[in-house]
Amino acid sequence: MSLLAIETSTECCSVALLHGDALIDRSELAPRRHAELVLPMAESLLAEAGLKRTQLDGIAVGRGPGAFTGVRLAISVAQGLAFALDIPVVTVSSLAALAMQAPRNAAAILAAIDARMGEVYAGAFAFDADGLIRPLNEERVARAEDMSLTEAKSWNVIGTGWEAYRDALLARLPSVPVWTKGEAFPQARDVARLALPQFEAGNVTTPERALPVYLRDKVALTEVERTGATRAPLSGGQGKRRSSP
Repeated sequence: MSLLAIETSTECCSVALLHGDALIDRSELAPRRHAELVLPMAESLLAEAGLKRTQLDGIAVGRGPGAFTGVRLAISVAQGLAFALDIPVVTVSSLAALAMQAPRNAAAILAAIDARMGEVYAGAFAFDADGLIRPLNEERVARAEDMSLTEAKSWNVIGTGWEAYRDALLARLPSVPVWTKGEAFPQARDVARLALPQFEAGNVTTPERALPVYLRDKVALTEVERTGATRAPLSGGQGKRRSSP
């Protein structure tokens, strides 16, 4: 099976190609350059593997949450390629892909992406017997100091949310994390790894049904909210899922 995976939900732009037992990828920390990088990265990987686009069996894509424009770009590219090639799509949580970088120990994993506006996108995960991530609760967006966590004795924490809101998240944990990594971003290679069993099981979707997950409808502050941010905290709580770009 040959799968092309795309992940652009954060500052990092990455594309991976899973072909048989081989997994190759391109990844670059390049804010605001995803649109110019993603397709050349894909073409470079196909050339390296000696494949044509028409030999792809499916597209895997990080569906978010993350930056609104980045999530929308990944979904749009995945839909366009899948439509043109008449192949299926599997969408993968960007938080789950991020959690795949955590160590395989007994601790639960908190994957946290800085959502700006004083909030964090977060999800709790654990590894299954096959070494793949499984969710422990629903993903959410909330103020870091309001984040509720599933019960676990110990935690690994990964993502820019930890880098941005370390003290607030630490106060929500039962103890000091076993392991942390703040400078980490979801990668297409992990999107491919998580998508492969879904393709093999036939749990795929058509391009038009490959939809983003933003977790919140609001993606920017108004001028009034920006000027008032120092006087009153932003409201927390779980955001709404959106079902269309």
